[in-house]
Amino acid sequence: MLSVDISGSMEAQDMVVGNRQASRIDVVKAVVGDFVERREGDRLGLILFAAHAYIQAPLTFDRETVGTLLEEAEIGIIEESATAIGDAIGLAVIHLRTRPENSRVLVLLTDGVNNAGAVSPEQAGQLAQQENIKIYTIGIGADQVVQRTFFGARAINPSAELDEAVLTRIAESTGGRYFRARDVNDLVDIYEELDRLETIEQDEQTYRPTRVLFYWPLGAALIISFILAIVSIPWLALTARARIEIYEEEEKMELASGEGNA
Repeated sequence: MLSVDISGSMEAQDMVVGNRQASRIDVVKAVVGDFVERREGDRLGLILFAAHAYIQAPLTFDRETVGTLLEEAEIGIIEESATAIGDAIGLAVIHLRTRPENSRVLVLLTDGVNNAGAVSPEQAGQLAQQENIKIYTIGIGADQVVQRTFFGARAINPSAELDEAVLTRIAESTGGRYFRARDVNDLVDIYEELDRLETIEQDEQTYRPTRVLFYWPLGAALIISFILAIVSIPWLALTARARIEIYEEEEKMELASGEGNA
């Protein structure tokens, strides 16, 4: 299960793609979208959260749909002024607890601190631990950007509110790991590492014969039809001849009867 923060802070443009600035959410869509595309044979789901959490895509093998719904996610479709990390984890627990134990995995990405929701991250983490759900957490955002002001350039930390301590505790308590993505390359490396950590168990290959076999029953049916047609021709002729003879006999009897009456 994938869980992605779409609170307002995810619009911060502290990522660099090529030579241009990019927002956190745009980078996440690109990198996580590639991750989804690579997970052939895996059942994936998508949870989006800001001040509330909701299931955008239930667990499915349809990677294309999950990728499309991620790409269409927009800041503001949920109240964006807060971040409900605990609710996002709790919602994932509801959807994962009935899955086989080796399939109970949540990858949660955020850039902030839990400041909304009905469940705290610690409470949700305990629920996940009880249900044997492994959580990988990712904190995204640059550590430093340079702002140019009237008084000159100054460095600020755009990720000052990122609660790395809580994200680390949740991940480690459930057997997962916490990752820090300060730039695009970090994020790419993280999802490649997740590919290695959570391998996909491929179903055994089944092979179908490439030789077309339907000609045999079709040919047999045509032969049988042809034989029946040949056999039925004399029978039909005999039947017609018998009807003619009966008709001629009836005509003779009518003529004889007419002469007697005369």
